[in-house]
Amino acid sequence: MPPTFHHDLRDDDHDFHQVRGGEDGVRVLRAAPALTPQAFRLPPLRRRPAASLRAPSMLLRRPRRWLQLCGGTVMGLIVGLLVGTATRVPDASRQCYPSDPPVGAAHGSAPVSSAGSGFGFGYGFGSERWTPPPSPPGYGDDHDPLHLLQPNSVPGDRRGLVMVGVMTADKYLPTRAAAVWDTWGKELPGGIAFFSASYSRPPPNRPDLPLVALKGVDDSYPPQKKSFRMLEYLWEQYGDHYEWFLRADDDVYVRPDKLEKLLRSVDSSKPQFIGQAGRGNQEEFGLLSLEFDENFCMGGPGVLFSRETLARVAPHVKHCLKNLYTTHEDVELGRCVQRFAGIPCTWSYEMQNILYHNSSGNDAFTGNLKHREVHRAITLHPIKQYRHLYRVHNYMGQLKIQESWQQALSLHRDVLAMVTLLGHDPASVGDVQLAKNVPLFPAKRGDRDYLGDSALLGKAPSLNKYRPRREADVLPWDFISRSLFSAGHANPRRRVESALREGLDDVVREVMDTINAFSKQRGRVIEYREILYGYHRLSPLYGADYILDMLLVYKKYRGKKMTVPVRRHAYLQQQFTGLEIRETVEGEEVGKHSEQPDLTQSEDGEDAGPPQQGFREAFESGLLKIGDALPAILGRSGGLDEDPRDEAGVRRKAINFILPLAGRHTTFRRFVSVFEEVCLQNDENVSLFVILFPSEVEVSVNETVTLMSSLQRRYPKHRLAVVPVFDSFARALALEIGAAQVKDGEDDLLFFVDVDMVFSRATLERIRVSTIRGKQVYFPVVFSEFEPATVYRDQGLTVAPNHFLINQDTGYWRQYGFGIVSVYKSDLRKVGGFDTSIRGWGKEDVDLFDKFVAAGDNLTVFRAADPNLVHVFHIVDCDPELEPAQLKMCKGTRADTLGGVDQLAQLIFSQGQGKAVLDFARKRRTMPAPTPAALPSA
Repeated sequence: MPPTFHHDLRDDDHDFHQVRGGEDGVRVLRAAPALTPQAFRLPPLRRRPAASLRAPSMLLRRPRRWLQLCGGTVMGLIVGLLVGTATRVPDASRQCYPSDPPVGAAHGSAPVSSAGSGFGFGYGFGSERWTPPPSPPGYGDDHDPLHLLQPNSVPGDRRGLVMVGVMTADKYLPTRAAAVWDTWGKELPGGIAFFSASYSRPPPNRPDLPLVALKGVDDSYPPQKKSFRMLEYLWEQYGDHYEWFLRADDDVYVRPDKLEKLLRSVDSSKPQFIGQAGRGNQEEFGLLSLEFDENFCMGGPGVLFSRETLARVAPHVKHCLKNLYTTHEDVELGRCVQRFAGIPCTWSYEMQNILYHNSSGNDAFTGNLKHREVHRAITLHPIKQYRHLYRVHNYMGQLKIQESWQQALSLHRDVLAMVTLLGHDPASVGDVQLAKNVPLFPAKRGDRDYLGDSALLGKAPSLNKYRPRREADVLPWDFISRSLFSAGHANPRRRVESALREGLDDVVREVMDTINAFSKQRGRVIEYREILYGYHRLSPLYGADYILDMLLVYKKYRGKKMTVPVRRHAYLQQQFTGLEIRETVEGEEVGKHSEQPDLTQSEDGEDAGPPQQGFREAFESGLLKIGDALPAILGRSGGLDEDPRDEAGVRRKAINFILPLAGRHTTFRRFVSVFEEVCLQNDENVSLFVILFPSEVEVSVNETVTLMSSLQRRYPKHRLAVVPVFDSFARALALEIGAAQVKDGEDDLLFFVDVDMVFSRATLERIRVSTIRGKQVYFPVVFSEFEPATVYRDQGLTVAPNHFLINQDTGYWRQYGFGIVSVYKSDLRKVGGFDTSIRGWGKEDVDLFDKFVAAGDNLTVFRAADPNLVHVFHIVDCDPELEPAQLKMCKGTRADTLGGVDQLAQLIFSQGQGKAVLDFARKRRTMPAPTPAALPSA
C-alpha cells in the first residue's frame, strides 16, 4: 500500500481544511464543529413532492429556470476543476528545497517563485509547489520523508514503535544535531526527524540529516510554536504508522534498547503522557496558572506521547498556541494535553531516574560516568558539549559489550554442563561432535570465528576454581578496610588504589541491582551504605575474587513500614573472558585497507593461515611466552617479511639513539658493547649520537672519542657521532642538541636513552611498533635493579650476574620514570620540545611527559613494561645545590634503589636493630601532631 499524503491548507486567522489523498481518491474534510446541544437537533421532516411528468416542458416554458440550470452546471464544473487542481497529489520526486537559480543569474536577482516562496513543509497558500522534507538514509528516496514509512511499518513492527522529533536550531545542526544522528539516532526502533526554522538546511558535514524546516517557525526562544507545530507535523505525517512519539531536545541522549523495553510494557492504545512531572520551581510556584491537580512533563529529559494522546491533542494545536499563559513551552504543552486529552503527566517518582536530568549545567556528564543514575536512566539530559555525546555513546556501547560477554559466559556454562551430563570429558569439550563429522565447535583455536574455550570459560562461579599444586602457587588475599593491606607489596599498608576502588564500585553496583531487582513487587528497597571490610585477590587465569562485608539499610514501604540497618556478606567473582586481538600496523587495523597483499601464503607456497593467526596462537598458548614470540610475529621471519607496509612501517624504521654523557667512561664502554652486539652486529637500521659534556670527576673525553672512532671504522655504514658541548651538564639541553642532529624527514625517530641502560633486539621492535608518527609517543616502563650488595649479600657480589633476571627481589618497575622515551622529531616539535631552562638532574622528563599528555587527542601517550630494557644499578649522587623539587626526586630515586622492603627488613633485623626500629615506629605513632604555634616560621 503506498503511503498516504497529508497536506495542510491553513491560514493563521481562519479555520483550516485537511485534505487527505489516498487509494480512494481525494476527500475534503472540514474541521469538526464544536459539539453543542443545537448540533443534535434534527430539522423538521418535510414531505417530498412527487416528481412531475411535465418537468421538461415546464423548463422550456420558463427560460429563467433553464438559465439557472445551465449556469449551475458551468459553475459546478469550474469549482470541481479548481478543487481538483488544488488537491492533487504532488510529485514526490521534487526536491525539498528550491532549485538552484539559473546559470548566470545574479546574486541579487529576484527569486523565481512568487509570494509564499519561503521554505516550509506543506502546501501553503501562494506557494508554487509542495516541498516534502528529507528522510533518513535507508528509508527510500532521499527527498521524500514519507518513505520513512515503508509498507512493513505496521503496528507491532520494531521499526514502527516510536517516532522521535528532535527540536534543534540552525546553529546547532552541524554540532548537536549531527552528534545525535551519529549516535543514538540511527539505533532507534522507529524513525527520527530534526525540526528547525524555516530557513534551515542540512549541514555540509551531514547532508543526510533528516531535517524538517517548519514553515513560519524561527529559532527564537522559547520554542513554543516550534514544539506545537512539530507535534502537529508528526501526527499528520506519521500518526498512523507509529505507536509512540517522543519529543526530545538536541542535548539529550536516549538509550534505544531501554526505551524499547519500556514502551513494549505500556499500552499505547490508551492515552499516555509520560515524562518527569513538575509544577515549577520555588520561584515559579503559583505563577504558572496550574490548577491543584494539573502538572506538566518537563521537556528537557524528553516527553512520550501515545498515539491516542497525540490524536486528541494534534487537532487543537492552533487553539493551544492562541491561548498561552506563560513563556514555558513544556508548561503550555502539559496544559494542552490536560485540556484535550484529559490526562496529566505521569505522577511517578521513578521518572526522575528513568528520564534523568542532571543539574550541573554545562558540566553535566563530562566526568566519570560510572554512576547508578547513568546506568539506570533511559535518557540523559543535558549534554551541552556535543563532543561528550560521542563519549557517552561509547560508554553505553561498552555496557552493551559487557552484557554480551555475560550472556556468552552463561552459554559457555550451559554447554559445559550439558556436555558433562552427556558423559563427555569436560576438558575436551572442543572436540565433541553432535553427529558424525558434525563438530559442536567448527572453528578451532586460532581461527577468526573461534568462540572460546568452554572448558575454561564454562566453569561455574566459585572461589575454588584455581587449585594450587604447591605452597608457592597459593594466591594471597589483600585485606580491605579503610586502607589496603598486602603481605607481598612493597608498601604493606597503603591507600586503596583507584583501579581497585573503581572495581569495587562496579561490583557493589551490580550486587545492589541484583538485590533490588524485584523490590517493587516485594514492597521494599535495600540501600548501600559502605563496605565494613573485605578481601580481594586476582587470579591471572580466572579473574578477580571478592569477599565483602557490606552495611546496608533495609527500607520497607508496604504494609508495616520500617527502616533498619543490616549487614550482608557477598562472595563475588569477576570472571575473565576470552582475549580479543586486533592487529594494527602504524595505528591502522590490518584488513581495513581496500587493497591488501595476500599474506595467507608462505614463502614455500603453503597456506600460512590468516595474518593475525600468529597473534592469536601466541596469546592463547600462554601470555608469558609473548616476549619470545614477538620478533617472529612482527615480521622478523616468514612470509610477513615480504610485505612492504610491514617492512617500511616496522622492521626498517631507523632509530636514532640520543645519549647524554658526562664522564663515566667505564659505564659507557658497557653501553657501547651492548649497542654493538644488539644493533651493529645484526645490521639494524640505527644511529648513535653521543652528546658529550666535560666531567668534574674524571677526564675521559679523549677515551670516549677514541672508542667512538674505532666503532665507526668497524661499521662505516652506520652513523656514529660525538657532539661535544663545553658547558655544565644539563640533560634537557643535551637531548635538544641531540635531536637537532637528526634531519627532518622519514628517518627522524628519536630514542632518548641513558648510559646505564642495557637492552635486547626485542626492545628495538617495541620501539618501532609503539611509536607512530603524528599519533603515538612511547614511554617504556623500565626495570631498575636494586643494589647488588643488598640482593646478593649472601654471595658477596657487587654486580648482578644477570641483568635480565626480573623479579621482586632483584629490582622494581619505574612506573613514575619518564626519562626513556621514543618519539618522532616532528611530534617533539609540536609540543615545544624540552625545557632547556631546567639545569642539572631530573625534572625535564616529567615536563615533557606533561606536554604530551596535554596535547590531548592529537597524540596518544603509550606506556608498557619492557622486560628487555633494564636500568643497571649505580649509586645516585645528589648535588645539594639542586632545586628543592629536583633534590627531593633525586633522594627518592636513591632510596628506591637500595633494596626491597623485605630485604631491608631482614638486613635490619640481622644486625640486631629490629627492636630499636619498632620502638621508634611505636613512639612516632603515639606522638601528637604539631600545633601551628610549634611549627617553625618561614
